[in-house]
Amino acid sequence: MKKQSNLSRLLQVAGSHKYLTYASWALSAISALIALMPFYYIWRVIREALEVAPNFDRAQDMARNGWMAVLFAVVAVLVYIAALMCSHLGAFRVATNLRLQAMEHIVKLPLGFVESFGSGRLRKIVNESSAATETWLAHQLPDRANAIATPCGLLVLLLVFDWRLGLLSLVPVLLGFLIMMAMTGREMQRKMKEYQNALEDMAGEAVEYVRGVPVVKTFGQTIFSFKKFKDSIDRYRVWVIAYTKQLRAPMMLYTAAINGVFALLIAGGLIFTRSGVTMEFLLNLLLYIIITPVISVTLTRIMFQSENAMIVDDALGRIDSVLNLDPLEEETENPKHPMNASVELQNIRFSYDGEKDVLKDISLTIPEGQTAAFVGPSGGGKTTLANLISRFFDPQGGTVKIGGVDVKKIPKEELMNTVSFVFQNSRLIKASILDNVRMGRPDATREEILEALKNAQCDDIIEKLPQGVDTVIGTGGVFLSGGEQQRIAIARVMLKNTPIVILDEATAFADPDNEMRVQAAFTKLSKGKTVIMIAHRLSAVAGVDRIYVVKDGSIAESGSVRELLEKDGLFRRMWQNYHTSVQWKVTKEGQSS
Repeated sequence: MKKQSNLSRLLQVAGSHKYLTYASWALSAISALIALMPFYYIWRVIREALEVAPNFDRAQDMARNGWMAVLFAVVAVLVYIAALMCSHLGAFRVATNLRLQAMEHIVKLPLGFVESFGSGRLRKIVNESSAATETWLAHQLPDRANAIATPCGLLVLLLVFDWRLGLLSLVPVLLGFLIMMAMTGREMQRKMKEYQNALEDMAGEAVEYVRGVPVVKTFGQTIFSFKKFKDSIDRYRVWVIAYTKQLRAPMMLYTAAINGVFALLIAGGLIFTRSGVTMEFLLNLLLYIIITPVISVTLTRIMFQSENAMIVDDALGRIDSVLNLDPLEEETENPKHPMNASVELQNIRFSYDGEKDVLKDISLTIPEGQTAAFVGPSGGGKTTLANLISRFFDPQGGTVKIGGVDVKKIPKEELMNTVSFVFQNSRLIKASILDNVRMGRPDATREEILEALKNAQCDDIIEKLPQGVDTVIGTGGVFLSGGEQQRIAIARVMLKNTPIVILDEATAFADPDNEMRVQAAFTKLSKGKTVIMIAHRLSAVAGVDRIYVVKDGSIAESGSVRELLEKDGLFRRMWQNYHTSVQWKVTKEGQSS
């Protein structure tokens, strides 16, 4: 199957606006031909000046020809502006539609996709890759039409007045074109992809570094925290220097070729006038000297168009890297509904990269209304297990059931209204407290939101804010601590009121006072619900109905706290180590006891 060209694909995305793009090409080409007319009238001015010199008062058409040159120059500019207006309208529509297309597809992808793909990389693809198409359509394609029409008109002018000088003017053009083709071939396309990769790498590392600044400051890290970001900058620097050196020689030859036409014309003039200089030849030579700068401008335009075409090809490839990802399967013909709030996993197998299994043949059942806890060593697969229950990802093997129904058969909106998630680092958007909580249930009344905030132990937060619940976070120096943000997030989940709640280390970043309030909020949140918690602090799991110890992607053991402590297993050792660590005290002499 023949691959669709980038241009035809973008015009398809443009919809009815593609006709504006077509109009921009036609207007740009017309503008290029009109822009050559002033050279003709300038030639007539020079001819009349040479004919009447030194009695210039005898000139009759000089002023008229001069004004005609100005008129055509102005008309050419106005037509070109009209071309750009048409091209920009079409280009903006294409960029908008590409972003909408990408975002509409992203919302159909697994919810964990953004985390694994990288928010910095994703932002660059959605925003900058679509913006690259705007530059190409709005500027480069009209310029291409202009660059095609200009040589056609120039060829007529160059050969009509003196074909010998005309052919001589084309020699640097041919040489420059050959050098340009060498610079913009397959190797350049590969280099352009490397360039975009380097920029994407820096963007991603920059976002991750900025996100990690609070941790860096907390633990007093310096150069070590900066290392990955610095390494990405260093890789970009090495690449740019090597690339610049590689293109230095051909770029010098190209510049010399397209700007050396004057030297060839002068040399040709000396050769062609060995038998004497005629006024007609001098007039033609002056015209060629005036008009040849257009050649270098045209060639430079063509070169940059080739470069931008490669940028667009790379940009569309990156957009396709998102669009080609398989969305979550949705049952539209025969959707099913959960019968209760139980959770069941049958023979679950999952891998992030398709090679190494993170979860291996896991099966478990959490009855409705019970509280279960996932504990175990870091990296064992606890959060991944919770992500599968929330359908942030789909497993490669096995089945996840909620209320006896495969989650793939449950409509997406219903699943989101069945399971809610409290992350260990819940984020709030730049909006009022009220609007942040309302995200849990957009149709909630103000009274319902205030009740949710009260149940989430947020009264002390609201009291200290200048405008109470209407205070916008992030403006006027209003910021909340990690524990306070967590309580606002819990209020949001309380307002949503789903029958299943997943708590992923939700007190990890809370200070003692906030942790106490968060735990009190959890107690209210958990009433009558199926609760799944991921915990490292084993004191948090003392009252749960069942504990699952997850290690190396498998369930090492399970049972109540009492049952697991009676066994000589992993949980018992973790419990002993935890209680030993919390009993440590630092003496005045700096020794532990």
